[in-house]
Amino acid sequence: MSRKMKTMDGNMAAAYVSYAFTEVAGIYPITPSSPMAEYTDEWSAMGKKNIFGNPVKLVEMQSEAGAAGTVHGSLQAGALTTTYTASQGLLLMIPNMYKISGELLPGVFHVTARSLSAQALSIFGDHADVYSARQTGFAMLATGSVQEVADLAGVAHLAAIKTRVPFMHFFDGFRTSHEIQKVEVLEYDELEKLLDKEAVAEFRKRAINPEINPITRGTAQNDDIYFQTREAANKFYDAIPDVVASYMNDITKLTNREYKPFVYYGAEDAEYVIIAMGSVTETIKETIDYLMAKGEKVGLVSVHLYRPFSEKYFMDIFPKTVKRIAVLDRTKEIGAMGEPLYLDVRNLFFGKENAPIIVGGRYGLSSKDTTPAQMLAVYANIMQPEPKNNFTVGIVDDVTFTSLPLAEEVITVPEGTIECLFWGLGSDGTVGANKNSIKIIGDNTNMYAQAYFAYDSKKSGGVTRSHLRFGKKPIRSTYLVTSPDFVACSVQAYIEQYDMLKGIKKGGTFLLNSIWDEKEI
Repeated sequence: MSRKMKTMDGNMAAAYVSYAFTEVAGIYPITPSSPMAEYTDEWSAMGKKNIFGNPVKLVEMQSEAGAAGTVHGSLQAGALTTTYTASQGLLLMIPNMYKISGELLPGVFHVTARSLSAQALSIFGDHADVYSARQTGFAMLATGSVQEVADLAGVAHLAAIKTRVPFMHFFDGFRTSHEIQKVEVLEYDELEKLLDKEAVAEFRKRAINPEINPITRGTAQNDDIYFQTREAANKFYDAIPDVVASYMNDITKLTNREYKPFVYYGAEDAEYVIIAMGSVTETIKETIDYLMAKGEKVGLVSVHLYRPFSEKYFMDIFPKTVKRIAVLDRTKEIGAMGEPLYLDVRNLFFGKENAPIIVGGRYGLSSKDTTPAQMLAVYANIMQPEPKNNFTVGIVDDVTFTSLPLAEEVITVPEGTIECLFWGLGSDGTVGANKNSIKIIGDNTNMYAQAYFAYDSKKSGGVTRSHLRFGKKPIRSTYLVTSPDFVACSVQAYIEQYDMLKGIKKGGTFLLNSIWDEKEI
């Protein structure tokens, strides 16, 4: 079946899918998740209907803790409920998350993964927040591109309803949440056919109702029973990987895009493999294509179902030829022997014969740009006789010397892709104009299109850079434009402050908006 191709960002893709399964949304805004709630609010006000035939009821609270309480109470009352959050907002929801999971309530949190305030505040993206909630009992589903968000956000809702376990669906703040891509979207009637309506009916029967179903919840347990009732949850969590795999198989049939709890990409006989989740996986795929063209045996395992972490589904796709593994985490867990995903993978191979050498590293904190050159450095590291463990990539660590040396930048974008870079001043209209331009290209031509906007947390009055790509092949370059065909600058003062022509392709074009005449330039 042919579907509509639409140009949208990751937030809109998540909001579109979540709206279908949501009856109540408990919300409180926080960057970069706020647009999801804004879209939901707008569509509800316009009378847009979910798959149950009703507009979503929105409840905006005065804090994230209040929003989480709304989700908890609404689920107890028998309404399928969703929220959207990030960073410290997610942390404020953690107390309620333990209760929601402990009481087996099928809520869904869509999280634009973002840095936590540590030595300083940062509004940008990494996985510090979602890792901080990994022990709450929520199942955790990761996506790495706008297309993956559009395809898999629904799996979080479908699996939560069927398993009774709440889900957290997360994707990279800004890099995915605000990246505009041309994607294929599933229709609501297709999603409705996948819904387990009996599970929905059973959920509603369990709702607290003093007239129909008077029951006691939220009790206190003592040492005689608490331990046993915690273990009683095991069977619900044991069922999750198979349920998620089944729904992913349904999505694969609908879209012809392969989805599994873990997805392998690369050489069948790979010896050197990276394991990662989030938007970096798209960059790694480009790097793999580049290296395989040179005869290298490399690959990638993309993690989609992070919790529960399934050994069965991991080993199903993992090449038996692998000798070395690099596990990449987009966070820093101070004081630990390694970051969370690295420790999970180490545990998978503990005690196994002929286990590969496994090292871990950190990348991309606070949306630090992650390029193919950095991924080349990671592969080069695990090809060494003694690869560096607990490394960093993408920075120069001249204090504790954890960083890997970088290779030269390489061009891995699809051949024929046009890359543009626009410099502007926050609130001067440059970003808005480029959003319109890329949507015009995406929605009115047969070309693929991508846009990403880099600016500091001041936004208004700060430097903005609009990174646009378009071409006839799908674009999965989840990093900034470094070799543009076209550069435009709307602020003449930038000429003396920034290297505007750095990396511009031979024969490229530079456009300057200036009051200077030709001689002055």
